[in-house]
Amino acid sequence: MKLEEIRLKSTEELKVLLADTRHEYMNLRFQTVTGQLTDTSRLKQTRRQIATLETILRERELGITREGAK
Repeated sequence: MKLEEIRLKSTEELKVLLADTRHEYMNLRFQTVTGQLTDTSRLKQTRRQIATLETILRERELGITREGAK
């Protein structure tokens, strides 16, 4: 999901998406430990997605707007 698409979502939608992404990351970690995960790059992608969501939520909490944001 692109950054612009994420920024268009409401805060509640972002919180739900963050919870879902964290759950997905936990499942990926379990798959890695059990040897079922073949595409380990998904771990990094999911971790970065979590960080992006947390950053956007924190920006909204602090009232920070990005340049170029509508």
